[in-house]
Amino acid sequence: MFFKRSKKPLINSSSTSNPLLFYLNKMLKFIKLSPSRIKDLLLIVSLSISLFLVFLHPQTPLPLAVTAASRSPTRRHHLLFSIASSAGSFPRRSSYIRLWYTPRDTRAIAFLDQRLSSSVGPNLPPVVVSGDTRSFPYTFKNGLRSAIRVARVVKEAVDRNEKGIRWFVFGDDDTVFVVDNLVKVLSKYDHDKWYYVGSNSESYEQNLKYSFDMAFGGGGFAISYSLGKVLARVLDSCLM
Repeated sequence: MFFKRSKKPLINSSSTSNPLLFYLNKMLKFIKLSPSRIKDLLLIVSLSISLFLVFLHPQTPLPLAVTAASRSPTRRHHLLFSIASSAGSFPRRSSYIRLWYTPRDTRAIAFLDQRLSSSVGPNLPPVVVSGDTRSFPYTFKNGLRSAIRVARVVKEAVDRNEKGIRWFVFGDDDTVFVVDNLVKVLSKYDHDKWYYVGSNSESYEQNLKYSFDMAFGGGGFAISYSLGKVLARVLDSCLM
């Protein structure tokens, strides 16, 4: 139902300082509108003004709280492979290491219990002798004392302070890594957070004897740089 148009304008046009109100008043003089239509029209105008202001003055995006180095993709050289071995087994199992290790773009270190009697070939990673563990107590009758040395490979690898490392990868001297696949998987995770990546053993007996929640070294496991730094500080106290 329409109402009779008043002789007075619906909007005061005496204040011509606002062009929008002035032209709106002019338009309403020639259009018969119900109160509800007037309300709808005002809402549309208000929405149009709001959208105009939003697009006219877009918000400046917040700066990302990450460095350029963190944004760069994870590559092979960001991984440090730490191989737990011994002077007796390393020469026999070096052929496994040659399957995945390339001196040009793979960073790896072999941790042995003592020095080798002969030099290492050019296609093998450098070797270091693990630290002395005789001061650590060991009372487990069904195990090997060398487990202490192998466990401390984590600390010794981190304490080397190698530059540009994002992930520490650990395995045995007969573990065969598919390096590019491993890089692809680890690149999905933030190395600045605590990550422990691996899998339990394919042997049910091994899982039952040790732990279903432990990543076995035979298949290899990886820890992020930030987690490695924390573990290196407390590992010896866990072994005492």
